[in-house]
Amino acid sequence: MIVIHHNPDCGTSRNVLSIIEAAGYQPVVIPYLQTGWTKPQLLALFAAAELTPRQALRETKSPAAELDLLADGVSDETILEAMLQHPVLVNRPIVCSAKGVKLCRPSETVLDLLDNWPPGPLFKEDGELVLDANGNRVG
Repeated sequence: MIVIHHNPDCGTSRNVLSIIEAAGYQPVVIPYLQTGWTKPQLLALFAAAELTPRQALRETKSPAAELDLLADGVSDETILEAMLQHPVLVNRPIVCSAKGVKLCRPSETVLDLLDNWPPGPLFKEDGELVLDANGNRVG
């Protein structure tokens, strides 16, 4: 089973979802902007992905600056609490599979979590080649 914490407004998140589906998986899609987060859920995801709240903080196109979360010395607890109030502060997409949990930025990071890869060629959201026509990873 594969779970993707997905933001449909994000090109990277859409691309990761399409890679998963092209590989033949039917992932559980969690629209986290609608459902929000729980503290235990975020703590578990961050621990599994070996991320701190600061590392998972979405700094652009989010209220991070307005909430004064970007300054040195802001605690992980403060960032975590802000993420609970403003789900958009969590960078995306976060993907969970039997192989682990990762923040899939750049989008080809998701390949590390898949047993089966989609057929090539495969491109990133910016047009960069990820898998060649033979299904071999590029780069």
